[in-house]
Amino acid sequence: MNTFVTAGLLPFGALLILAAPAHAEPASTTIDGLRAQGLDVRVDRVGNAPLDECTVSAVRALPAPAQPFLVNDDDDINVFTITPKQKVAVSLDCAG
Repeated sequence: MNTFVTAGLLPFGALLILAAPAHAEPASTTIDGLRAQGLDVRVDRVGNAPLDECTVSAVRALPAPAQPFLVNDDDDINVFTITPKQKVAVSLDCAG
């Protein structure tokens, strides 16, 4: 079980390592890249500069617990586990 969980999280850890040094490119490029990979991106920012002047200060994973999904048929009850879309938080420094 631990091997399966570790193997499942390994690609996401690699994603965070690749997304972290994105300070040289605009924040919108980093955000669009994460969304293109199928992630649910949440943005928090410091300052009120336009998005194209912001720099990415951090990218971190947010918890996405599996949720039970109940289907009640006529003769039995089936429970499936739904894994929601992985969420990441992107912190922006827009105080420039």
